[in-house]
Amino acid sequence: MFRPSALVTGPVIAIAALSLAACASKKDRPAPDLAASRVTTIGVNSYLWRATLDTLSFMPLVQTDSNGGVIVTDWYANPQAPNERVKFTVTILDQDLRADAIRVAGLRQVNQGGQWVAAPMTAATTQKLEDLILTRARDLRRTSVAG
Repeated sequence: MFRPSALVTGPVIAIAALSLAACASKKDRPAPDLAASRVTTIGVNSYLWRATLDTLSFMPLVQTDSNGGVIVTDWYANPQAPNERVKFTVTILDQDLRADAIRVAGLRQVNQGGQWVAAPMTAATTQKLEDLILTRARDLRRTSVAG
């Protein structure tokens, strides 16, 4: 008759006990939200971050700081309006996916006789960019829940 030694039995029992304890603790925990609005890998909400990069992908970027939540573009001139250029700074203010967690600031210049001169940017322009980013962030979140 086979009789296991105490050296083998002790570790086997300990491993079995740990396995059972791990199963019990997982069962007691609530299921994680796969598309949580909070983020732990970077300092800001990942959906807002990704959505901002996607929305501004046509513009050259000067600075990106995922921990501080700041994205700064370089000057961009639309080919249909080469005498006008814009530059944006997007700040993500929170880890939650909320409408007030993002702020867009913009600068606009017009070319007057070869000289770039500051010109006013309408509030509607920055608001529209915020709306585009928020819509894209919500789409990204919805996709991650469905997938």
